[in-house]
Amino acid sequence: MSRADHLITVDQLAAERMSASPPVLLDVRWSLQQPDGSGAFAAGHIPGALYVSLDDDLAGSSDDAREGRHPLPSPSRFEQTVRSWGIEAATPVVVYDAGPGLGAARAWWLLRWAGVGNVRLLDGGYAAWTQAEREVEAGSAEHAAAEVPASAFEIRPGQLPVTDADGIAELAASGTVIDARAPERYAGESEPLDSRAGHIPGALSAPAPGNLSDGMFLEEDGLKQRFAALGIDVEAGSGAGEGGQAPVGVYCGSGVTACHNALALATLGIDSVLYAPSWSGWSSDAERPAATGFEEPVDS
Repeated sequence: MSRADHLITVDQLAAERMSASPPVLLDVRWSLQQPDGSGAFAAGHIPGALYVSLDDDLAGSSDDAREGRHPLPSPSRFEQTVRSWGIEAATPVVVYDAGPGLGAARAWWLLRWAGVGNVRLLDGGYAAWTQAEREVEAGSAEHAAAEVPASAFEIRPGQLPVTDADGIAELAASGTVIDARAPERYAGESEPLDSRAGHIPGALSAPAPGNLSDGMFLEEDGLKQRFAALGIDVEAGSGAGEGGQAPVGVYCGSGVTACHNALALATLGIDSVLYAPSWSGWSSDAERPAATGFEEPVDS
């Protein structure tokens, strides 16, 4: 798959909205500072979009802290959510957020994981849409959702790979694992959210905002340079045993912004495996070691 299979521009979306098969639009207005984006959605959104709550729609719950702050939703629950959006397996879907894609990437990942084959992220998000002076509308999330007929889609979970704590530890020791959090959290200099500071031993720092320039995804050459500097063979693609490299492990604080790195890698044809509990899950297990400081790629 190419970049165009995962990202869509404002101009392309404007044209597709007027086509015979317009995409379902999902607005994932979320950030760590403001997790509830329903107010921003009500004030203005791309016409026809549905509001998606990351905490309610794109995450589950667990009494086990080792599952992390944003565990994946159960397949049965997520299936009902996808049906409520009127999505079928072949439905084109475009996800967006306020701009950087840090929340929308979680929706992109989950829908791909569930077997929806045509999911793209709006490059630049709502900020790029409004800067281009495209049409917007106001209205509550409840009103928008009431207009959508439910589908009968049966999801096929597992279309993108996940791993557990043992798996990510093994991959960090023998392959490449990248951490999407801010550098100071990765290095253990600051930890405002989780029980311990530091990172998974062997993981490399790759803050998700580094995939962007002025709110837009770096062009292909820029992304290649970014990931090549982390020791990833950006020309080989993925596929162990076929001349490619093993998948890259991705994680973050709670399994959300890791999906941004997964998407950036996907635009280059590189597979990744998500450790969904991420640092919030790893650090909750006292038996798991924590590394501090900055590590360098093995081959550097």
